[in-house]
Amino acid sequence: MLRAIIFDFDGVVADSEPIHLAVFQRVLGEAGFFLSPEEYYADYLGYDDKGCFRAFLTAHSHSPSNEMIDNLVARKAQAYLDHMKQNLIIFPGVRELVRDAATRHRLAIASGALRNEIEYILDCAGIRKEFEHITSAEDVRHGKPNPEPFMHALASLNQASQSGQTRLAPDDCLVIEDSIPGIRAAHAAGMKVLAVSNTHTVQDLHEADALTGSLADVKLPDLESRLWPADVARHGPR
Repeated sequence: MLRAIIFDFDGVVADSEPIHLAVFQRVLGEAGFFLSPEEYYADYLGYDDKGCFRAFLTAHSHSPSNEMIDNLVARKAQAYLDHMKQNLIIFPGVRELVRDAATRHRLAIASGALRNEIEYILDCAGIRKEFEHITSAEDVRHGKPNPEPFMHALASLNQASQSGQTRLAPDDCLVIEDSIPGIRAAHAAGMKVLAVSNTHTVQDLHEADALTGSLADVKLPDLESRLWPADVARHGPR
């Protein structure tokens, strides 16, 4: 039965992937490297900042130190936040879906973004209070496609459960993702996935359990009846 929804953030809630790309390009360019849009979307989308910088530099025959990675991440984070303060864009349907879902399900974020970025954008969008928990890049050692971010979010929701609440199992959770590493991470955590084609094509996201072109089109009762048919048949629609 659907009891919790875990949202990715960049590319799902905030229309921020083009901004991440531009800022990655700027910071790497200042260090003497070139990152093309094709390379970013094919190879690095879905990584957290540390993972992206490390993977990119390693792929380009460099062995970056932890100090170098930390410096790049700090520079990128400041440039990204400065940009978002002037150009906040939330995808259509997100506010409505989040507010509706929060009346029936427990909500969390599991993202490779930094906590202050997530908190700032959710506050500006007016939907911070709907999310019971946020797992950010600072909370895990391994980002997506490792399942750790989703397992961390699940464990945190269970830790915050009220007296009498049944513990959540992975199969109780729907993950909303826009990237291939995110889909694979959620499946590795034992969770079902709705993919939204904000960043990749529907064909690229075929590993997901369900697909949509926009969260504005999502009807949660219909989705639940498709992905948890036995439970809906047993208990009836909610």
